[in-house]
Amino acid sequence: MDSICLKGRQGDIPDPASFLPRNLDDAISMQQRQGELSALTLPTSVEGVSENHRARSVGIGRAHAKAILLGEHAVVYGAPALALPIPQLTATASAGWSSPASDTQGDLSFTMTGSASRAVVTQASDGLRRLTAAFKARMGVPGRPHLDVILDGAIPPGRGLGSSAANSRAIILALADLFGRELAESTAFDLVQTAENVTHGRASGVDAMTVGAAGPLLFQKGEAQELTIGCDSLFIVADSGTAGSTKEAVELLREGFRRRAGAQERFLRRAAQLTDEAKQALAEGEPDKLGSRLTDYHQLLRAAGLSTDRIDAMVEAALKAGSLGAKITGGGLGGCVLAMTQPEQAREVARQLHEAGAVQTWVVPLRRLADHAL
Repeated sequence: MDSICLKGRQGDIPDPASFLPRNLDDAISMQQRQGELSALTLPTSVEGVSENHRARSVGIGRAHAKAILLGEHAVVYGAPALALPIPQLTATASAGWSSPASDTQGDLSFTMTGSASRAVVTQASDGLRRLTAAFKARMGVPGRPHLDVILDGAIPPGRGLGSSAANSRAIILALADLFGRELAESTAFDLVQTAENVTHGRASGVDAMTVGAAGPLLFQKGEAQELTIGCDSLFIVADSGTAGSTKEAVELLREGFRRRAGAQERFLRRAAQLTDEAKQALAEGEPDKLGSRLTDYHQLLRAAGLSTDRIDAMVEAALKAGSLGAKITGGGLGGCVLAMTQPEQAREVARQLHEAGAVQTWVVPLRRLADHAL
């Protein structure tokens, strides 16, 4: 991909209209967050930060969720993957200067809004400190000014939707905006990818790339390119309500490869074949073929032990309701189901997914994403 210069501002993030409040509750929540941000004040002296680099009192960064169409796990071994950005689900980070509170350790205060558990907040806080240190080192930020960071994430964690990558990217862009630093896309990717490797172990990079993408991508061996879209369809993303574990799933698959001779080669060969055929169907406008490849990939992951009873029930319900194809998306052992459908079946598919155990669903129009990417 060509290098893109980011400045961590709203106009540099795809589909800014998706970040506007959608209802009264969203508007009230936004007002509350603005009230929190107004408390972040610029002190009279910030150690080691020049006047040019502290012209703003608050920096803002945003990123969005993603889903893997095909290629989970195989992409780590160098096989291709198809990925879909989900602009409806966003992470927004705000970074500002402040004087440290008496109970604050170090040079960073972190607040995570929403209903995240204490364990999630603790893990995110630890990762944020490393990420902030890496940003300062990479961008040559001197001194140790005290920072307040507020992360407002609408992406449920552990669902295969790229929440950790989106959170990291939003924070990186907020810091770049705050310090007035231009951030090359390659640098943003490297920083997010480093954080992903800490969170998940060996990360392919597809999440780090897609949470900042404007349209569907083909990703392979660290390189990404926009996909050609030849058909109109909807993808329904359905949350099973159960978090998965990428690290556990990766180890489970790796153990299966060790136990069975030739298992890894067979898995990767089949995964690459299905992904290549899906890419061709997407470009040539063959939604039925694309849908069937999604279902076939689910069966591949299911045979490897990466699905669950609830996920399987949701896939079956989506297919019975008229989906062209359905599969688990993400690392596995929980998470979300991705169902491809035509608009006239979408309502019934969503209803059946909820009947089968989905706790929430989101609709992602494929054509709109493709048009935005042009």
